[in-house]
Amino acid sequence: MVGACDRKHGISISSAARFHCFHFLVMSCRERSRQAKSPDSAQCSDSGKERRETSRRKKKEDPLKPNHAEEKPSVKETTKEKGKHLTREHSREQQMPPEKTKTKTYSSRSKSVKTPPLHRDLGSQATTMRSETAKASLKATKSKAGGKAETLTHCIKAAGKMEGAQLEEKKTERPSGRKKETAAEKSYDTVDADKIKPRMLKTRSVSVDSVLQSTLRKLKIRVKDKSDTSKVVNDFIENLIQHLKKETVCFQEVDEPLRTGSYYENLKISDPDEFDVMLPMPVERVQIEPFGENGAFYSVALKRGNSPLMKFQPNDILSASEMLQEFRKEVKKFAKGFPAWTIERKKGGCPAVTLTHKVGSVIISLDVVLCLKVKSSWPSFTSNGLKIDQWLGTKVKQEYKRKPYYLVPKYEGRGNVENDGVLNKDVWRVSFSHIEKDIIKKHGSEKTCCEREGASCCRKDCLKLLKHLLHLLKESNSSFAKFCSYHAKTTLLHACCSRTRDSDWAASDLNRCFGLLLQDFESHLRRGELTNFFIPSQNLLSGPGKSLCKHLADCVKEQRENGFPIFERDL
Repeated sequence: MVGACDRKHGISISSAARFHCFHFLVMSCRERSRQAKSPDSAQCSDSGKERRETSRRKKKEDPLKPNHAEEKPSVKETTKEKGKHLTREHSREQQMPPEKTKTKTYSSRSKSVKTPPLHRDLGSQATTMRSETAKASLKATKSKAGGKAETLTHCIKAAGKMEGAQLEEKKTERPSGRKKETAAEKSYDTVDADKIKPRMLKTRSVSVDSVLQSTLRKLKIRVKDKSDTSKVVNDFIENLIQHLKKETVCFQEVDEPLRTGSYYENLKISDPDEFDVMLPMPVERVQIEPFGENGAFYSVALKRGNSPLMKFQPNDILSASEMLQEFRKEVKKFAKGFPAWTIERKKGGCPAVTLTHKVGSVIISLDVVLCLKVKSSWPSFTSNGLKIDQWLGTKVKQEYKRKPYYLVPKYEGRGNVENDGVLNKDVWRVSFSHIEKDIIKKHGSEKTCCEREGASCCRKDCLKLLKHLLHLLKESNSSFAKFCSYHAKTTLLHACCSRTRDSDWAASDLNRCFGLLLQDFESHLRRGELTNFFIPSQNLLSGPGKSLCKHLADCVKEQRENGFPIFERDL
């Protein structure tokens, strides 16, 4: 089909081919101008303007005169060129998907045409190829002023080559069977920072849990060691009681032994090397008076009666020091028949007679404590203590209050200091170790806690870890010698009263529970105040002093915040 304008000038070029070439040149120039406005695009734009101005000038000069400078192609060549173009267009339509029809305006003509798939690819290589083709076409136009038909043919061929290159480029960019990018191949920088932090905290938590669990496994006492040592201790105590009943007058009324302390509370760690056994002497009628202001120490007076202990009350006050001295003599006499046991030197203010014995590779220590068993109301200083109502219940608390309490021959400070006519060494300290033992045994708010029918908690495990941490810190710093495991136990008892539910101490949440217990301990240390669980008026941290307490709190905090490196070194 021949265009009207071309028929006037005698040019028989396909209208579709001519339009295709012009469309290609204009779009190439426009795209290059949008991307960077490079010198090449400027050249393309200027050349286009120059070409259009020249065409308009020629038309003004002689619109009806044919252009004799141009060669008129023959009908045969025109038909052949048209066939090639139609064949190429048909092949292109089969390879590329159908496109939407767009309307473009060029010069004074407006036609509805299909935008070739060639111009839809915005890849950088295709853009470069189009610009190079456009420049080549413009150069050919300048060099051959009269060869308009030849220029158009050249542009059409270049466009066909460029389309083939684009098809090969698409195949290269989208190879078949390409694998999708995996999560592991993604850049770390693209991960949301809010998701990284919880993941790091979780990893750290898992690491701390591992350290704590490994430490607990190490602290666990082997069954065989426990059996061997307990057998030796029980044999010695049973024979000692028989000796006191048969061979003495003062202590013949001794009651059944009261086994207390960490071993019998299942709180002993590492080795079964420490045992505490109390030998109670029951007293029916006594008068006690507070000694000091904290409500933990008392002077004791036996009311008139036939008690064999009247021997130790020369001045209306039962002398704890004289009674303890006589008891020590009887234990020494008895221990001669057990040469494997050795009696340690007496320590000032200590109520126990300490004996040692080597069982296998373990040297065990046995503290035998003579005490008074008082069957009367608890001292008034205990009225605001034992706050287990929300934890173990009011009924349990009432049952404890009806039980007897114990007085042991222990004092603080120098023994010869006198207060209201009573020497320090002659006073007695109130003891509720039997109640502590029962509380630890019934530690759950639910009766089935840590039993087969119920869920397990980590109360005991937390206390074991705290005792072990305190022990290691005392080994690394001798100034912490004034702190003892009783401070740790009291901290746990207070913590159980503030976090009363068993779910607050879930065995699966050991890390968090132990961290909270350490924070409680640090808080007590920084305030320099840890009240007796039964006697709120007594401060158990009055002895070490506030500066030393603060120092220990800093050490505990450092271990807690750094994942307990002291435990890792000890594993």
